[in-house]
Amino acid sequence: MPRPNAAPSPFRSREERERDREEKREAVLRAAVRMFNARGFHATSLDDVAASLGISKPTIYHYLGNKEQVLIECVTRGLQLLSAAADTARAQPGDGLARLRSVLRRYALVMMDDFGRCVVRTGDEFLSAEGAALFRARKRAIDLSMRALIEDGIADGSIAPLDVRMTAFTLAGALNWPGRWHDPDGPLSAEQVADSLVDILISGLAPRA
Repeated sequence: MPRPNAAPSPFRSREERERDREEKREAVLRAAVRMFNARGFHATSLDDVAASLGISKPTIYHYLGNKEQVLIECVTRGLQLLSAAADTARAQPGDGLARLRSVLRRYALVMMDDFGRCVVRTGDEFLSAEGAALFRARKRAIDLSMRALIEDGIADGSIAPLDVRMTAFTLAGALNWPGRWHDPDGPLSAEQVADSLVDILISGLAPRA
C-alpha cells in the first residue's frame, strides 16, 4: 500500500514508454504516407518528413528504418486493413452476396484513407526486388480473399455464376480508383462514395430473375 502523500515516481513505467514510442512512430508514419501520396515516393525525402514534424532524420531511422522500409510499412498497413475487412466479412452471418457487400464497402473506405491511397499509388518500380515481391504477395492474398467470397456467393446462389477471377479483378479495379480521385474536402464523403460504388457493383452480381 503506498504511503500517504508519497511523491510520484520521476521515472515512467515500461507501459508509458512503450505507448510514447508507438505514438511517435505513428506520427512519423502518418506524416510520411501523406507526403508520399501528395508528392509521390521519389519526390519525397525523409528530410521533408522530418522537417514537417520538427524532428531529425535519424529519428525516422530509429522508428521506421530507411525510406523504402517506411513505404513498405505504409502499404503493409493499408493491405492489413483490407485483409482484416475480408476476415470480418467471412465471419458474418448472411449469404455470400451480403458478406461480399460488407467487404466491398470496407475496401472502398480503406482506399480513401491515407494508407489505402498509398497502396493504390505505389508501383513495384518504387521498390527493391525483395520489397516488390513482398508487396505482390500481400496484394495476391487480398485478391484470393476476394475470390473466396465470390465463390461462396456463387455456391449459395446469391451471386450469379460469373468468372471468379475476372469478377475479383473488376471489383478491385473499380474500388481502387477513389484512392486517386476522391477529395476528402469535396462534396461527397468517403461513406457516400463507398455506398454508391458498392450499390452499382452489387447490382451487377445478383442472379438474374
